Amino acid sequence: QVQLVESGGGSVHAGGSLRLSCATSGYTYCRYDMTWYRQAPGKEREFVSSIASGGTTSYADSVKGRFTISQDKAKNTVYLQMNSLKPEDTAMYYCKRTQTVVAGTCPFLSSWGQGNQVTVSS
Repeated sequence: QVQLVESGGGSVHAGGSLRLSCATSGYTYCRYDMTWYRQAPGKEREFVSSIASGGTTSYADSVKGRFTISQDKAKNTVYLQMNSLKPEDTAMYYCKRTQTVVAGTCPFLSSWGQGNQVTVSS
């Protein structure tokens, strides 16, 4: 079983920074991608950033230039460095592990972290 444990959320003023972490434990033989999502009250869950198993990163337009996703392979941990935070960044942030499908070897498998609340005040 794969488990994800998140940490690093909190409250900051606009312009401040936070770093979220998502540590993975369990069987990780198969390749996988890590993705950050967020969901604000009354809104749908939205994509924030992702890092593929090979290291390729992507970002939502709303966070480009402010957020950085990275990974520490030795610690099986992915991070989301959030700088120049804005009130509209306020949301519950979730990490997700998505396993790469390999026929006969690695099935589709997704695991979610428990979530971290990020609150940005003006």
